[in-house]
Amino acid sequence: MTPSPADELQALLALTCTPHVGVIIARQLVETLGTATAVYEHRTELSDYLPGVRPSLIQALDCPAAWQQAKAEAEYAAQHHIRCLTIHDAAYPSRLRECDDAPLVLFTLGSVNFNAAHVVGIVGTRKATDYGRDVCTAFVSDLVAAVPDVLVVSGLAYGIDVAAHRASLVQGASTVGVLAHGFDRIYPSAHRTVAAQMTAQSGGGLVTEYMSRTEPERQNFVQRNRIIAGMADAVVVVESAAKGGALITADYAQGYGRDCYAFPGRVGDACSVGCNNLIRDNAAGLITSAADFLKAMNWASAAEADMPLQRQLFVELTPDEERVMTYLRRADDGMPTDMLSLDTDISAGRLGTILFGLEMKGLVRALGGSRYKAIG
Repeated sequence: MTPSPADELQALLALTCTPHVGVIIARQLVETLGTATAVYEHRTELSDYLPGVRPSLIQALDCPAAWQQAKAEAEYAAQHHIRCLTIHDAAYPSRLRECDDAPLVLFTLGSVNFNAAHVVGIVGTRKATDYGRDVCTAFVSDLVAAVPDVLVVSGLAYGIDVAAHRASLVQGASTVGVLAHGFDRIYPSAHRTVAAQMTAQSGGGLVTEYMSRTEPERQNFVQRNRIIAGMADAVVVVESAAKGGALITADYAQGYGRDCYAFPGRVGDACSVGCNNLIRDNAAGLITSAADFLKAMNWASAAEADMPLQRQLFVELTPDEERVMTYLRRADDGMPTDMLSLDTDISAGRLGTILFGLEMKGLVRALGGSRYKAIG
């Protein structure tokens, strides 16, 4: 008898919550028995279906606490309009499903089409330079112009990650942030506004394998990186130090058989060492533009990829936008939003809307620490 979707979701969540049962073993059990519900129904007979199953695993599955947590999580998701995608669902990321360690359940917010025709992961250092942010912004802008249906995946972290999300928002492209914690928080909290914009924009949103009340612990970010790599056709590293999460994501991409590309940087620059090493070791292809990437991925013809992009030369601004630009142009290193609000006498809420509009017009760039800089 086929279990109801609600019953199967609870069984999958319970399996995920069960101590000492890793995701690879859990998935083997589900694939062997057909459903997670069947795993529990035939718990004491598992050795008949899967030779070599240890008694300790059968004992571990007798875990009432896991079922209690599963029920509570299903209720939390329903109350907060969180979509639960199980590995059985057609809407589950098909590329990720190919990976042996794919989560049994993903929690999502927004309207993401995880099975878009083109999906690219963009990652990099949290301590991005102006060069890295500019490269990332230009790459996303040109990529979206050539492949409008592209889905940009990143980790909502400081630096290159959030630059990729912001550039996607400005271009009206779909973008999804992969979190290392549950949906009862946004980390870092400074990116709440960006996260809200992502879930509001058509085709965008957030996704996590972690249940509510899961702390953003270090090991979770490592596991999060495999989701970014697994969901994508290719991973692009914009800037990276000699060690860091971006390189871990690139390693996962190679392990999953995904393409990996990196932008080179100046020899000796701390934020380019990782990218240069990936290229040197043939672990990533060298790209200097979206055109290079499109050719390598065969996503567009060389002629289409090489077409110069026309930028708008004359932009009409509202009086408030003019006032904001006047102050930003006076600050070579950018201005924090609180100071900008004070100088322009524009409320923080209204200022956020104005700055987002100016980003979309290509006139300002968001920097770290809630700072903005004029670029036009």
